[in-house]
Amino acid sequence: MPLTQRPGIRHHRFALTVPFPTSLEAEIACGSLAPDAEPHQGLLGKELKVSGCVLEVHWISEDSRLLRISIMNFLDQLSLVVNTIQRFGPPVSR
Repeated sequence: MPLTQRPGIRHHRFALTVPFPTSLEAEIACGSLAPDAEPHQGLLGKELKVSGCVLEVHWISEDSRLLRISIMNFLDQLSLVVNTIQRFGPPVSR
């Protein structure tokens, strides 16, 4: 997370875990969602990683409003990714 934590400033944190049927689907989702850089870098940090079949997302922000907006945008994008994976069926291993 690129956010620099300044002493004396309260930071809001949020963590989300999203289980997928396979680790390949979790990797596909992570790869689809990771390129979206936060518009308020420096005020908000977001980290995505895959552990097995689970996509883990962690946010930290000084501003609760920016945190909420980032989470809502992420959930919208996640919904699109999940629907796309479901629509086209399970991925084929390479």
